[in-house]
Amino acid sequence: MSTTMAKKTGRAKKTSDKKKLKKKSGAPMATTADRHICYQKSVQCVEAEIDFVDDTFKDLRGRHATLLREDFCGTANTSCEWIRRRRTNRAIGVDLDGPTLDWGREHNIAALTDAQRSRLELRQENVLEVKAEPVDCVLAMNFSYFIFQERQQMIAYYKSVRESLVDGGIFFMDCFGGSESFSECEDAREIDDELTYVWDQHRYNPITGEMDCYIHFHFSDGSKMKKAFAYTWRMWTLPEIREMLAEAGFSSSTVYWEGTEEGTDEGDGDFQPTEEGTADPAWIAYVVAEK
Repeated sequence: MSTTMAKKTGRAKKTSDKKKLKKKSGAPMATTADRHICYQKSVQCVEAEIDFVDDTFKDLRGRHATLLREDFCGTANTSCEWIRRRRTNRAIGVDLDGPTLDWGREHNIAALTDAQRSRLELRQENVLEVKAEPVDCVLAMNFSYFIFQERQQMIAYYKSVRESLVDGGIFFMDCFGGSESFSECEDAREIDDELTYVWDQHRYNPITGEMDCYIHFHFSDGSKMKKAFAYTWRMWTLPEIREMLAEAGFSSSTVYWEGTEEGTDEGDGDFQPTEEGTADPAWIAYVVAEK
């Protein structure tokens, strides 16, 4: 498996965003590039993510999910992919950051057809308090729920998710870990000829588990966009997450671990349920919790 978070994140979620970075004549690329486009190019592969959610739900429930809620949705890129999958699909995106939601409306949702847009609702609300009709599945991806640093707060979030699900509903999360996740390090990955993504685990406190992480972007003209995104998280482990899910009332939780390509140490993009992982320095997995 890959031994760095930058490589592991990029390999597990290869970008599908084909938008070109624009450079104004004479201006450094870091001053004119759009940080959200850089993020979508570097971090997200919404097709692969929705493939996993869609296929896993059908495997477990024998039917397709219809209504999805994307917590911490940001630009709603994932919700838009869900909407594009089937004419029956609907989505609710929830995030506290108004400007980010507005960017998603202008760039991602605007690219949908009128009929598709009618099936997508964005809410600027706290995920702990949002009230909506019961949904088939809730997503908390890109480790966003690590923002909850106290155990009781995390359990409260999990309880609110469980209450929001229909009978038989499923909660999907991703998680990262490995020995390198507890270290202070910086690693870079080239996205294309123009853009390099830098994952910076800037500070880690082993007493509290709190960590400060940044995403930087470096450009082919030598300019840099420092701290394009900043996160203060708690580094939760899989056993802790599963214990809290059980305490919140979920009937079961399953870890879907990624396989390894034969002859290499790289992941193969195939996530399978298991109770035994490998002690990789850096890994990404999915956690699937059933109501």
